[in-house]
Amino acid sequence: MNDKPHVSHADQLVSTCRDVFGRGESFVAKITGIVDRPLQRIREFRNRPEPGIVVSVDLMSTGVDIPNLEFMVFARPVKSRILWEQMLGRGTRLGSLTPPKSHFTMFDCFDGTLLDYFKNASAFTEDPPDRPTRTIEEIIQAIWDNRDRAYNVRCLCRRLLRIDKEMSGNARERFAAYIPEGDMKAFANRMPTAIADDFTATMKLLRDRNFQKLLVNYEHARPHFVVAHEKTDEVSSRVLIRDAAGNEHRPEEYLIEFAHFVTKNPERVEAIRILLNRPKDWSTNALAELRRKLATAPQHFTEENLRRAHTARYNKALVDIISVKHAAKEEEPLLSAAERVDRALKRLAIGHKFSAEQQQWLERIRSHLAENLSIGRDDFDIVPVLSNPGGWKPADRAFAGKLQSFLSEINEAVAQ
Repeated sequence: MNDKPHVSHADQLVSTCRDVFGRGESFVAKITGIVDRPLQRIREFRNRPEPGIVVSVDLMSTGVDIPNLEFMVFARPVKSRILWEQMLGRGTRLGSLTPPKSHFTMFDCFDGTLLDYFKNASAFTEDPPDRPTRTIEEIIQAIWDNRDRAYNVRCLCRRLLRIDKEMSGNARERFAAYIPEGDMKAFANRMPTAIADDFTATMKLLRDRNFQKLLVNYEHARPHFVVAHEKTDEVSSRVLIRDAAGNEHRPEEYLIEFAHFVTKNPERVEAIRILLNRPKDWSTNALAELRRKLATAPQHFTEENLRRAHTARYNKALVDIISVKHAAKEEEPLLSAAERVDRALKRLAIGHKFSAEQQQWLERIRSHLAENLSIGRDDFDIVPVLSNPGGWKPADRAFAGKLQSFLSEINEAVAQ
């Protein structure tokens, strides 16, 4: 391949690509040593949406960093191993793509002979496209049908390990509804043994439609940004909340969806019914259920998302998860966890005269509630702020053996 006057292979490729893709002249460009300001053209290719395709001869083979490069076409024979690795190295940079780039595709225009020639002389590994790409659902179905099971289990494990590398923290929370701690790497590594030891139970999870949808539509980790120092950006921003399917909502829209969820689901989510109708039953278990059901809803109502939405909509920071009451009844106040706990303890203090020792325990209880919004007997044995001063026995003794009933009153006051 060359870029000589009158017989320029590069010009021929540019013309062909423009005809094939049909996206205008600016979408395909030639960057060689004879073009005007080639370094400026390389910067444009790196930092701007166009050109999307570049034809080059030698100039970009080495020493050029194009992080978002996903496809490389080798249109000339290469015999130098060093040059081969340097050229392939252009595709290994990580850029700002969403989802993040996990691999690049190389096209060998010499019927695969380049790959064969350097197969044992390069540190790069390749997966030749010897069979059509299958969906995760198809792979799981093949395992269920016992078609080449060992091979398909390996395929699925590789897919799951790629998900583990690409998913965000929010996605891990979503997966926690199906697999322990949302640990996809551990789940993938255990899968061959799990399928062999308990095929029915393992396949029940893998064939779950909601789990399969999450395997496809999980939230990816946020990419880092590539800065073009020579360009001044004009920046504007607005808050958008992303749901489990990747759809983005303005804060006011997200809170409307939240209100619909709360008003329609009291019969299916016991914790919501407790907050709205039976605050005396509020407990650590109810709080755990509420967090789990909200986070695994299609709209992904995590505490972080709800706080962001309330901050943007009402200019109220750190709104606690008991804001479900405000979603059902607008007259209910929006409070942070600390504000809610302080209000609850002030209510309980009416008509009570606490001793100095009781005041100390109440301050410890307040610190725990500000982080957890509920309290139970077990917390006195496992939470340092409560266990370090002695735990349950001295605390119960300080309240004359009535601490259990007092905790019930505290939980009810927090939920009111």
